[in-house]
Amino acid sequence: MARITRVELQMVDLVPKVKRVDAIQSFVSQETPFVTVHDSDGAVGTGYSYTIGTGGPSVMALLQHTLAPALIGRDPDRIEGIWRDLLFMTHATAVGAITSLALAAIDTALWDMRCRKAGLPLWKAAGGSRARVPLYTTEGGWLHLQTEALVADAVEMQARGFRGSKIKIGCDHISDDAARLAAVRAAVGDGYEIMTDANQGFTLSEAIRRARVLQDHGIGWFEEPLPADDVGAHVELSRRCSVPVAVGESLYSASQFKDYLQRGAASIVQVDVARIGGITPWLKVAHLAEAFNVMVCPHFLMELHLSLVCAVPNAKWLEYIPQLDSITARPMQIEDGFAVPSDDPGLGIHWDADAIAAKSLVSEVVERKS
Repeated sequence: MARITRVELQMVDLVPKVKRVDAIQSFVSQETPFVTVHDSDGAVGTGYSYTIGTGGPSVMALLQHTLAPALIGRDPDRIEGIWRDLLFMTHATAVGAITSLALAAIDTALWDMRCRKAGLPLWKAAGGSRARVPLYTTEGGWLHLQTEALVADAVEMQARGFRGSKIKIGCDHISDDAARLAAVRAAVGDGYEIMTDANQGFTLSEAIRRARVLQDHGIGWFEEPLPADDVGAHVELSRRCSVPVAVGESLYSASQFKDYLQRGAASIVQVDVARIGGITPWLKVAHLAEAFNVMVCPHFLMELHLSLVCAVPNAKWLEYIPQLDSITARPMQIEDGFAVPSDDPGLGIHWDADAIAAKSLVSEVVERKS
């Protein structure tokens, strides 16, 4: 039986190539922790997570001092048992972002190792529901952009075969959001999907008011309209809004998603593999949503989410925000606006180890003592 013998920890800071501004924040960096697990049979698996802005060193400290040492000597095939044990080992800091991001880096590394050992790509090992998924782009829809830029990007992406664009909303006055959405709709026509994202920026009354504008423009979904911890307000909004309400990027446990689904507070689930704590809980949330006949459209991390949305039957879209180009040997495959998962064993991400090493701000090794 193989045992984990060595865990390598690294963190790189990926500065966005374009300015990214939404209703509550501006993205100035993406601190990205990496975990590479080795076992006694010589197998290797690499996983990662991320923070938007700061917090990466806190994730790395939890990995270095608590979680990585607990992996040494464990059977890497017992992924569910490891995930559960590590969750309860950090019970005082769970449920929450730092613990989830640390768990995710480990869990994705173990899934990568499992798939490599089995000779399977993740999208097949986790379910194999479909061999491609349509893309919508967020990268040209940021809040600081002028209307002309929003229109130009949507038209360009439509020409490239993309099926939709997401526009950030939260301008000072409702009329400004309305004008931006009207201009994009006029340019792309009715057959192109437009999603919107408020990044938790509205009160309930303002969300109800702005939902009427979204309905007028045939918007695909109203993402994060309210603070994520206010389930009751989402229930009320969903009752009064014909536009689907999307939540999930700011939820950190399957139980939180269960509360939303049971109460009818969201009709699109945007579970994030890093913020939920890895592939193991991500799949549970996706199948939970399937039981409620709810669509899964994950947040961010397109290179990793590609395999997951192709694994399950209720995932309709993949969000296009490039982030790993500078540390991968080749980009995610796109054909006529569809993302196509790799058939290579593992997560389907082709890391450039030299580029990661060159960008590493933190590098630690935890291993079994001889």
